Amino acid sequence: MLFKSKILSAILLILIVYRSFSQEVADSSVFATMFSASYMYQIPDGDLATRFGANSNIGGSFMVKFKSNIILGVEWNSFFGNKLKEEVTSIFDAIKTSTGDIIDQNGEYATILLSERGFFTGVKVGKIFPVLFGVNNNSGLFISGSLGLLQHKIRIENDGNRAPQILNDFKKGYDKLTNGLAVSEFIGYMYIGESQILNFYAGFEFYQAWTQSRRDFDFGTMQVDTQKRLDMLHSFKIGWVIPLYKRLPDKYYYF
Repeated sequence: MLFKSKILSAILLILIVYRSFSQEVADSSVFATMFSASYMYQIPDGDLATRFGANSNIGGSFMVKFKSNIILGVEWNSFFGNKLKEEVTSIFDAIKTSTGDIIDQNGEYATILLSERGFFTGVKVGKIFPVLFGVNNNSGLFISGSLGLLQHKIRIENDGNRAPQILNDFKKGYDKLTNGLAVSEFIGYMYIGESQILNFYAGFEFYQAWTQSRRDFDFGTMQVDTQKRLDMLHSFKIGWVIPLYKRLPDKYYYF
């Protein structure tokens, strides 16, 4: 009986230490460098909504998370779509036939495909507040803001380059290349758990960009485009995070 009592006491002691140790880990906020990959579904607003419809966005970032749960980082996001508005679909009106076609160098109908391409790149600052579903001090409500450059244009695919009307510099006259200073705001939830693989964030991100045309002449309108634009995007964003701890002392191991 005495032996059994000692065994039970030892097991109880182990369980108490285990619980205390695990709680210490859960209450620890760690320093980490992190890579992330993300996807966004975006709805344009402002001047951008006259040119493009909803698009997809894929991106990546490098972030540093401090023990204070402040996050600093750099990011790159590329967006693309094929939902085009009249401002885009009408760019070749001046060189189309009465049937709405473009004639190539062989006297045949040219195959021209149009789509949206763009990107945002910038620096990010944010903070995790472990108050919303905060399973540990490294997870919770995540709020961040970014400052950078947003650019978009019309991608023009000239099948076989057989339509000389839209080759080389002529093509640039139609693509409406536009860029400018941009800011974004994100609010959502970030989970950084015991695994260096199963970590994520999800939420909403909003972009505002003060842009203008970067082409000398717009062949679609046959004039110089001097419009000052406000391009906006409203996004639902999900991301996968890979944290790389500076070092992993025992007290940061999860159980």
